[in-house]
Amino acid sequence: MISKKVTIHDPMGLHLRPAGTFCKYAIQFQSHVEIKKGNATVNGKSLLNVLAAGIKENDTIEIICNGADEKEALEKLVSLVDNGFEPLDLRKHD
Repeated sequence: MISKKVTIHDPMGLHLRPAGTFCKYAIQFQSHVEIKKGNATVNGKSLLNVLAAGIKENDTIEIICNGADEKEALEKLVSLVDNGFEPLDLRKHD
């Protein structure tokens, strides 16, 4: 099991679009993915659970991955958050 803390910078928090993008990427991995905010932990592959967590702008969350591809999953999901939930395969390269 590995984890990393990240801060949400979207002014609207983790609303439908970024939450959907996060879940879309999370379900591609075999590893179990969780998001921890404060004392609450939710399934990072469930859109409804992620939305119910009520993650706002400037909230720090912990992404927790556990499984065969946990390292790759954590790297991709942290990168997704750091890039403002812009789909990783569509990012513009300078």
